[in-house]
Order: sequence, then structure tokens, then C-alpha cells
Amino acid sequence: MSKLKSGLFITVEGSEGVGKSTCIAFIKNWLQTNGLPNIATREPGGTPFAEAIRNLLLTPQQEPVADITELLLMFAARAQHIEQVIKPAMAEQKVVVCDRFTDATYAYQGGGRGGDVLQISQLEQLVQGSLRPHATLLLDMSVADALQRAAKRGALDRIESQTIDFFERVRQAYLERARQYPEQFYLIDASQPLEQVQQQVEQVLAKVVKQHA
Repeated sequence: MSKLKSGLFITVEGSEGVGKSTCIAFIKNWLQTNGLPNIATREPGGTPFAEAIRNLLLTPQQEPVADITELLLMFAARAQHIEQVIKPAMAEQKVVVCDRFTDATYAYQGGGRGGDVLQISQLEQLVQGSLRPHATLLLDMSVADALQRAAKRGALDRIESQTIDFFERVRQAYLERARQYPEQFYLIDASQPLEQVQQQVEQVLAKVVKQHA
């Protein structure tokens, strides 16, 4: 496969239990097989400092965490992640595969928490400038089925332990983002057998890489 003309930024989005980790492992393997240098990273997190913020965000706290505090911490971690990991990797013409990015903030802090989308948009512009994912794979399935899967992974963190209504709002916010930005989003039916999910993912990867080769 021909070399990329520039760095490529691919994000994988979806609620708890939809299979993002399995999907990202498949993407990495596909990229390596096709000779494309890549890194896999995640949000919140991706650097030691940003991972420390992630720990703050996800660990149950003794005091209530204000929604605006959560939002600002998400973008603080993101700012560090962009400067230390994403931009340098893209400058080296690598494919950056990120487990969640700003679309998750619109879904969780916007949809789930009912936060002000304008505030999120202002922070997005402040922290990211023009940086946006070239492609976003949105893994989607029913909330009830996804949460059943997530429960099998063990103890739930501060955000995973929200109500089913919260996650229904998250899902609807994700689907609305996909409708708003059809040139960025690729909707993947995560309720299918794994082999079919991976076939769909492979088709998306081939298309996106061809566009940037």
C-alpha cells in the first residue's frame, strides 16, 4: 500500500461495552499488515499527565464533581494529549488511532450530562484549533445489550456507573453527531457477529487510507 501523504487521525467512538478495544486492536493489526506506521492512544489519557487526570475523572469521589469541572478536566487532558502525542505522531506521517476524542465529550458531557454544547464547542476551538479527526468509527448497539457486556468487565468506574437513561442520552448524542457530520462518521453496527463488524471496519479503513495516500 502506498505511503500516506500526511498524518492520519482516526477515532473510535461508542458507549460502554460496544467493543472499542477489540476494534482498535483489529485496526492496529490491519495498519501494520499494510505497512502503515501507527500509534494507538486513548482519551482521557495518552500521556502520564493526562492519565493522572483520567484517574481523577474516573475514580469515584467523596464530593460531588461539578459538571463544568468534569468538562474542563476532559479538555485539560486533551490539550496535553494533542501537544505531546497526537501532533508529533501526525508530523511523522503516522496513523493515530484514538479510543475516543471530542465527540465523546459532546456525547457524555453534552448528551449524558445535559451540558452546554456551545461551551464544549468553544473549548474545542480553544484546545484543538483546526484539528479534527479525518474519520470516526462509531460503534453502535442497544444500550441495554452494551451495558450487559460492560458489566462483565468487573467494577464500574465513576462514569460507567451512571443510569441507563444517561447512556441512552449518550447514544442519541453520538447518533446526532453522525447525522451532523456524515463526511467524518462511519456508523458500525456493533451488535453484529465480530467477523462482520471487522469486515465493515476493514472497508472503512481501506477507503480512508486510499483518500489520504
